[in-house]
Amino acid sequence: MNEMETKTQVEDSIIQESLLTCIDLANSDHQSACLDSGLFYVINHGISEEVMDKAFEQSKNFFALPLEEKMKVLKNEKHRGYTPFYDQIPDPENQGITKKVTTLDPKFPEMILSGIIHSMAPTLGLILANVLPGWREAMEKYHQEALRVCKAIAKLLALALDMDADYFDSPEMLGKPITTLRLLHYEGKSDPSKGIYGTGAHSDYGMMTLIATDGVLGLQICKDRNAKPQKWEYVPSIEGALVVNLGDMMQCWSNGLFRSTMHRVILNDQNRYSIPFFLEPNHDCIIECLPTCQSESNLPKYPAIKCSTYITQRYEEVHANFRSYEKHA
Repeated sequence: MNEMETKTQVEDSIIQESLLTCIDLANSDHQSACLDSGLFYVINHGISEEVMDKAFEQSKNFFALPLEEKMKVLKNEKHRGYTPFYDQIPDPENQGITKKVTTLDPKFPEMILSGIIHSMAPTLGLILANVLPGWREAMEKYHQEALRVCKAIAKLLALALDMDADYFDSPEMLGKPITTLRLLHYEGKSDPSKGIYGTGAHSDYGMMTLIATDGVLGLQICKDRNAKPQKWEYVPSIEGALVVNLGDMMQCWSNGLFRSTMHRVILNDQNRYSIPFFLEPNHDCIIECLPTCQSESNLPKYPAIKCSTYITQRYEEVHANFRSYEKHA
């Protein structure tokens, strides 16, 4: 058996053991949408190949710029802009979950270096328009399309939870949603035994994340975060499909019926690009257990909380871990 045949068998094995539920937006069985792990594929989403290709082309164009050009749009106080290093620091108190810092630490010389950019800031778009013709138009178009797809998925989730189809897509919920479009570039090689990752293990804390990738294998999920040892599976790309990951908010709304999924990125010396689109409801939306997801024998498991308060708390939790790490490093 030659090396190529062995490689193909390994890839086939990975695909067979990690395939997830696939939702066809043209003809979907919403009842079983995401009961397995909270992470699934979506096909027939309507985002054209041209729109997708232009978004990835412009992402690669940005990361190919000289560092001095990228530093002109350095991340601001609202976390919009370029982060030169997206390093992962292991957190031993959090079941292997890692936290992110934006500067290199000499104690971790082998940390994965990658870039991150939040693309949908008006000032950022204007600055980049001067060096990347077509960048802003490509990103705004993809942002518009990604929001449309997320709202279509939200309708299916509402139906699966025995709510009206437009429950989430209402002025109170997604009238003025919080959206973040990120462009990610990974490079390097992961070594989990040393705490070296492309992105460390975490669950998204918003409503949902729509993920487009360039096809390079790297995304892994852990369907049961409480298992010991944890079992990590690769999520292969499927041509024409996007990956949807439900966040902690959907877990709260559904009283645990829909579970947010622990995931991470493992690298193997290949350049990897991905474009995640994060969706959260209005700032003043109340996140609380839906009436159809509770009963006398199934009381709400999570307290009600305003979206803006929740996001602030989660942000502070992350940065408290940063400060704790820096204090004891």
